[in-house]
Amino acid sequence: MLSSRPQMLELLHDAELTPESLYRELTDDMNRSVRVEELVYLAADRVPGLVPTRAEIDTELQLPLAEKTGIQLAQALLISEFLSLPREGIHLCMASLEPTQLALDHLDEFLSIGAVDFGPVRVERRGAAGWLELSNPKHLNAEDETTLPFTEAAVDLITLDPEIQIGIFRGGLVEHPRHGSIRVFGSGINLTHLYYGRVGFLFYIVRDLSYVNKLYRGLIGPEPDAEHENLWMAVVERFAVGGACQLLHTMDHVIGVRGARLFLPARKEGIIPGVSPLRLPRSVGDRAARQAILSGREWTVGDADAELLCDEAVDPDDLEDAIAARVDALTDPGLVSAVANRRAMRIGAEPLDIFRQYMAEFSIAQAHCHLSPALVKNLEMNWNAGSRRV
Repeated sequence: MLSSRPQMLELLHDAELTPESLYRELTDDMNRSVRVEELVYLAADRVPGLVPTRAEIDTELQLPLAEKTGIQLAQALLISEFLSLPREGIHLCMASLEPTQLALDHLDEFLSIGAVDFGPVRVERRGAAGWLELSNPKHLNAEDETTLPFTEAAVDLITLDPEIQIGIFRGGLVEHPRHGSIRVFGSGINLTHLYYGRVGFLFYIVRDLSYVNKLYRGLIGPEPDAEHENLWMAVVERFAVGGACQLLHTMDHVIGVRGARLFLPARKEGIIPGVSPLRLPRSVGDRAARQAILSGREWTVGDADAELLCDEAVDPDDLEDAIAARVDALTDPGLVSAVANRRAMRIGAEPLDIFRQYMAEFSIAQAHCHLSPALVKNLEMNWNAGSRRV
């Protein structure tokens, strides 16, 4: 399996292809949208040896992280090459902004009764608000392969519902040994599943190209030339760690319970915290962002410096009233003006082409982190991963 860009280009040359011509062939000259997780397997069938097949990846995912063979690096190299192409890369980004088939299969149900329970994720319409509740209680509402498709489908449903003007992202109840049932916004990537090899490299790419980017940019389709977008609000209880903290960069409003911790433990984990290196400096400034990503700086809701990440700090007893008041305030002017202003702010802050370029670099860099022995060491040293069980 290829492990370098020159090897990849040589294999493509032998097949009388370039990255551009391969992408165009696999997408019918960009007349068909193909998500990245499907694209890599189409490429595997078209050019044997270029990237691993689905069967090879299925076998790889049975191995603990320390025993991975490294074949996922080939996927990263090809994805990076596609994303590095300006037109093709934008086309690939936009493919992941279309609603998933899972969401479309449940759309009539959601529009009819206003609720869908996917298990790990529940979605419900309450007036002008759509509530998304992430529920992975065994792992403190961490994200992994079991939550990702349902989270994206829930984002799709909320965004496609014409009655909903604002989405609310909240963590579900978990059982705490000392505090009983409590809500936790999220603990980031499931480090236990990561250590035991159940989180593949594609998880990082799919997550940020799809539902996280949909929170930030809205949806395209399913009807031709249609765009769907609404406001999003996060309700942070207890903590927002890693990937959960990354979500705050995409939100239009963040309400947090006083004392909740916000941090990106990238230094201790040994992976890149999604798109935070691109987005976090816009919120807290370059120096604070470097402190957070490189040195583990944390923020606590209620402290003055946390105001750059959290718009409102409230006491637990006042939380529900604060949510209701903010929903009323954000939806009162009407959806059109709110979304128009949201889009206007995004144009200068992060054009889609800047995101494309970031993801092209992120693909390779994250693959090297994911497959590094240092990641295994970090998980054992900072997470006691070897003593935990899936």
